[in-house]
Amino acid sequence: MTLATATLADAPRLTALVNSAYRGDASRQGWTTEAHLLDGQRIDEAGMREMLAVPDATMLLCLDENDELLGSFYAHPSGQQVYLGMLAVAPTGQGQGVGKFLIRAAENYGRQHGCTTSKMTVISVRAELLAFYERLGYRRTGETEPFPTDPRYGIPRQPLTLLVLEKPL
Repeated sequence: MTLATATLADAPRLTALVNSAYRGDASRQGWTTEAHLLDGQRIDEAGMREMLAVPDATMLLCLDENDELLGSFYAHPSGQQVYLGMLAVAPTGQGQGVGKFLIRAAENYGRQHGCTTSKMTVISVRAELLAFYERLGYRRTGETEPFPTDPRYGIPRQPLTLLVLEKPL
């Protein structure tokens, strides 16, 4: 596995990867699917381009030896905290260390930008995903955030809340 940084030219393949990891029938091949919780897409290409254009933020890519995209993870440092979001691993490649590889890389990105804390949000009913992050040292802060209401990010099938998780770097 190799690490790379996304550019705007990567937006189409990143959008396809993220949507395949989170929504639709393809996502059901992996354990990180949200297809049972939300309808619609996870992100559109315009939204991906917006994320890629945020100053100081990056979308980290995990590539195989043939430059095939295995996964991606967003990191946005701000002050002493790096926000991590939208971890996506190709459904057929989950369980092979890609997610952990990207999490470590994103935490290192935060450290390189002077961050001392890593923050992320996870849908409260995603027990298996919360347990995964907790095994990697993330802890629930007790804070919550509302789930986005913009249908560009999906249409909830039930009321959803995001839990805030943090980890000292």
